[in-house]
Amino acid sequence: MSAPAQPPARSGASSAIGWILTIGLNVVAPILTYNTLTEDHGWSEFTALLAGSAWPVLDSAIMVAWRRKIDEFAVVTLVFLVITALVSLIGAHTARALLVKDSGVTGLFGLLCLATLLAPRPLMFYFGRKFATDGTPASTAWWNGMWQYEGFRSTMRTMTLVWGVAYVAEALVRIALAYALPTKTMVTLSPLMIYGVLGALGVWTAWFGKRRAAEGARRQAEAEAQAGAEAGAAATA
Repeated sequence: MSAPAQPPARSGASSAIGWILTIGLNVVAPILTYNTLTEDHGWSEFTALLAGSAWPVLDSAIMVAWRRKIDEFAVVTLVFLVITALVSLIGAHTARALLVKDSGVTGLFGLLCLATLLAPRPLMFYFGRKFATDGTPASTAWWNGMWQYEGFRSTMRTMTLVWGVAYVAEALVRIALAYALPTKTMVTLSPLMIYGVLGALGVWTAWFGKRRAAEGARRQAEAEAQAGAEAGAAATA
């Protein structure tokens, strides 16, 4: 199976709306909910944190309804939402415990990334397909077809390794900070750390992907030039 040289075009407006919803419902809304419920309505820190966690659930529901299908990315998100809900109901019911459990979930995501390195295709292959395509059959077929290239496979595995190590480290740091800083500080800092790491990884992933693509194009050009030279030498022999 051969893959087309260029991916099908996707809508920039659709991507922008998706990121606005993600940031609004996963960062801004939980912080505002916590501050409003604790300062204006006298809720406990734990119940306010638990109420704020409903916003990411709404974000996932909107994305599934928007795409009108459940892909691997949505399944992984749903699994971690279920894990978050379960761990929030067990153990100590304190705000600090909930923050630690939340950090544990992102650490578990990092471990999942590392575990999928033993699977036929690593997790970043599916995440890449989610964000590099628009979900149409043509773009999905293009992405799936790229797996035949060794350089592409190596790139996906390297990205998965880096994401896994980064999120395990991020979780350990946030757990330490949850015990060292006040809860109100961590309510603001925790999502900023999550999405700060995500943003840094996103920038690195884009840079690394372009670098690998350029290296692949260069090697292909060199191979074609060598093949042409050999063919020319054979013709004149």
